[in-house]
Amino acid sequence: MTETNPSPTLAPPPSAAPAATPSATLPDRLSNDQRSPYFNEAAFERDVGIRVNGKEYSEVVEYCISEGWIKIPASRTLDRKGFPLLMKLTGRVEAFYK
Repeated sequence: MTETNPSPTLAPPPSAAPAATPSATLPDRLSNDQRSPYFNEAAFERDVGIRVNGKEYSEVVEYCISEGWIKIPASRTLDRKGFPLLMKLTGRVEAFYK
């Protein structure tokens, strides 16, 4: 007689298992500008969320957790090369996947 698992539904499905891969953690510094040396396309496969001092920002161009700053566009202002003018905000930075 062979033994079978009486309740196969007790094991979580593979898609519900938490991701324990190194790609599940975000780097200390990341930029969404392709010209930056801190651009990492693999990190943007999922939505990235950024929180500074408890407030979530949606239009972050670059962040650094260890130095505690983010860069966001300053309204619709452009520099002389046509790129958005950036403001630097400082505080406690948290990066997470949504």
